[in-house]
Amino acid sequence: MLKNHPKGLLVAFFANMGERFGFYTMMAILVLFLQAKFGLPAEKAGNIYSWFYFSIYALALVGGILADATKSYKTVILTGIIIMFGGYLIMAIPGMTLTITIIGLFTIAFGNGLFKGNLQAVVGQMYDNPEYSKHRDNAYMIFYMGINIGAFFAPFAATGMRNGWLKLNGFAHDGSLPALCHQYNNGTLTDISLLQQLANKVSLTGPVNDLGEFARHYLEVFSKGYNYAFGIAAVAMVLSLLVYIIFNKHLPEKQKTSIATTEKVEFRVIPILTAILAMIGVAYGLHFIKEVGWTAGFAFGLFAAFVTWIIMSSKKEEIQRVTTLILVFAVVIFFWMSFHQNGLTLTLFARDYTVKQVGPFTNLFFNLISILAVIGVVAGFIMLFTKNLSKSSKIAGFVLLIVAIAVAIVSYRSFGELNSISPEIFQSFNPLFIVALTFPIMGVFSWLNKKGIEPSTPKKIGIGMIIASFGFIIVLVASLNLASPKLLAGTPLPDTDRVSPYWLISSYLVLTIAELFLSPMGLSFVSKVAPSRFQGLMQGGWLLATAVGNKLLFVGTILWEKVELWQLWLVFIVCCFASAAFIFSILKRLENASK
Repeated sequence: MLKNHPKGLLVAFFANMGERFGFYTMMAILVLFLQAKFGLPAEKAGNIYSWFYFSIYALALVGGILADATKSYKTVILTGIIIMFGGYLIMAIPGMTLTITIIGLFTIAFGNGLFKGNLQAVVGQMYDNPEYSKHRDNAYMIFYMGINIGAFFAPFAATGMRNGWLKLNGFAHDGSLPALCHQYNNGTLTDISLLQQLANKVSLTGPVNDLGEFARHYLEVFSKGYNYAFGIAAVAMVLSLLVYIIFNKHLPEKQKTSIATTEKVEFRVIPILTAILAMIGVAYGLHFIKEVGWTAGFAFGLFAAFVTWIIMSSKKEEIQRVTTLILVFAVVIFFWMSFHQNGLTLTLFARDYTVKQVGPFTNLFFNLISILAVIGVVAGFIMLFTKNLSKSSKIAGFVLLIVAIAVAIVSYRSFGELNSISPEIFQSFNPLFIVALTFPIMGVFSWLNKKGIEPSTPKKIGIGMIIASFGFIIVLVASLNLASPKLLAGTPLPDTDRVSPYWLISSYLVLTIAELFLSPMGLSFVSKVAPSRFQGLMQGGWLLATAVGNKLLFVGTILWEKVELWQLWLVFIVCCFASAAFIFSILKRLENASK
């Protein structure tokens, strides 16, 4: 896998994997935590979620500016890891107010901004070497796979911590209960018998006699379990830090440019850096007292400011490359607005519309040990029957296959007729599919390359947009006969009306294929097209475009309680198709810029 790649790729792979484990622990549970802890409605929780997701990527622009100005990419990356660790520590402390929670989120976002884009830029710098340049696309797919290995385990870790803490305090998990408990405490619950029924079901110590005490205590334990899950993310950051400190010598050290060039960049950096931090900081402080309508304007305004500044800073020979990248950035805004609904409206769909209990076979995919066994079965089978593998590799594959089958059978027999599943676990399917499909898709691209018919990187991005639309078509079909959230008015959907988890799993599968066509290809495209002196900045621009798309995530939660479910998914289908059409309309220009 790494035969034709520099050693630094492995360092970036593992440093990023640890950071992504922490990040996706957060993203698997953040909106659920905000609702369980503070009783926020979907729209307000979604607004905070989108601000955080926006800042994670928008502040990458700050990191890119700092790194390009100082040429100290590795130092900026290290600083980001340390700051992120501090943010996760804040989130791990139980009992914090909403204001302190938001400060913790901003700290994480700022640290991530220093880390994420610059690590991607450093990966690109390794492949500026002619010895490795032809392997750039594959390198970014391998790097991207590292992101998703960490992301696969994160929801299991978060759910295990939350459920373990509930069990330790005499409770089982039910995702419908926090909302009912808040309604009871606020005096707005109309059907107390439903709360009594669910309370008795989750109480491991016998029937509940005092609903008021139950509601208070269940919410406290439930949210504290999430705090401890954030603590796991902090531990992951320590591991990422150790990997980076010990092995960063294998990463390239970009040399400083001339004094004249450095002074010119620094002159522009100071005001723009201050302005970005000030705007985002003020936005965090004011987002509770402002209507959400201005937030999209803020995001697009920041993107417009970046576009204006980067064009004005570009030399004549750089303009074509810079404007080409800006066009791609504009398109990916709408892809990420749609795709990252997986942590927001698709998570709400998993909690409110997908069955809470499944049979033993389906539960194989919702239990960490059993799903690892299933993965082992598939991997062992592939190793055993793949041509050109050594005899020892085939023997190892056979042993893995037998052991994995045995573990899967034991797990299956240990499950009950019905087994509870947590909505957070759906977040594991996207990274699982990323890891499983990265090499097959790389193989397909390699085969097409040998035939001389491999699509160009921009064409892959356009194809990815089309594939993404089909991912939302699947969940649209699943939603056709479901009552909209506005009709439910906070009341849980009866179990008999909930849909199979395979609808969401299928949707995640298709969206994952789309992501593999778009995200790593986009990173590769930016690293190829960006002018040398703007490498970190243009990676930051890609992430800023992602940030604007993430800020628009709140569109999903605004519509969540206002339209039919199928109409909500139709919005994202149209966005993906329209973005694909735009990409193909400027395809020749994009292909010429990447030559």
